Amino acid sequence: MYDGRFSPPRTFAWLEPEDCAYDSSRVVVLPVPYDSTTSGKPGTRSGPDAIIDASAEMELFDVEVGLEPYRVGIHTLPSIAPHTGDPGEMVRRVESVAGELIDDGKFVVTLGGEHTIAAGPARAHAARKPGLSVLAIDAHADMRDEYLDSPWNHACVLRRISEVAPVTQVGLRSACREEYEHILAAGFHYYTPGGYRSEGGAETVIQHLADDVYITIDIDGLDPAEMAAVGTPEPGGLWFGELSELLKAVCRERNVVGFDVTELAPDEGPFSCAQLAAKLVYRLIGFATAPR
Repeated sequence: MYDGRFSPPRTFAWLEPEDCAYDSSRVVVLPVPYDSTTSGKPGTRSGPDAIIDASAEMELFDVEVGLEPYRVGIHTLPSIAPHTGDPGEMVRRVESVAGELIDDGKFVVTLGGEHTIAAGPARAHAARKPGLSVLAIDAHADMRDEYLDSPWNHACVLRRISEVAPVTQVGLRSACREEYEHILAAGFHYYTPGGYRSEGGAETVIQHLADDVYITIDIDGLDPAEMAAVGTPEPGGLWFGELSELLKAVCRERNVVGFDVTELAPDEGPFSCAQLAAKLVYRLIGFATAPR
């Protein structure tokens, strides 16, 4: 029994029961604590719980959005159990669950875990939204066709997503030659942080996006000065403020159908990193669900 003597249930933003019931919630948070193919420092399996715990410290009114995003209802599901065999089967498990939620009319927010799991909800949305495009925030190209004997390694996730929807990437600053050549040959648009700033910012990116957009955020797209808690940090990244402005502009001019935030490895940085990730998730929920 819940009453005022107890803390609210352990859900995203630690909402009271009437604000997080499944049937009345527009948004569903899907935690996926999985890091089977990690090739840097491990620990992203702890990311979803760290984001949910940090979200308890947020003010529910977001001054940047100008409203209380939780008012649309935010339900948090139990974590998806890891598939300890083929990581491709894990992606298919996440895709199946995300697809069921989409078919139930929910706005799905997936929390990783390693970036590999993003292929699941991205593919589920692409199957239901013909013409969908994907905006990827990531320091790494993630366009290898195979890495460490698997086409479902985290270094391949944007390659797998690009097979079902075109990808525009912001924050890129690390790629092997083969990935770089593949991006150019496929005609995908990408922006390094410096290029993003010098080539027109959000409006330039938006022109490459279709009406319906899925957003995948590998948190290492941010600069390690703000986001140290990642397994594969790269210097010279985006800043939280400019990423927030980009997401605000995309949600204002396009229909964002869902998103994920992945690759938080909480033990690699201070608690402020988990707080940043939670704020990013909450703010993007606000941007995406507010009236356009």
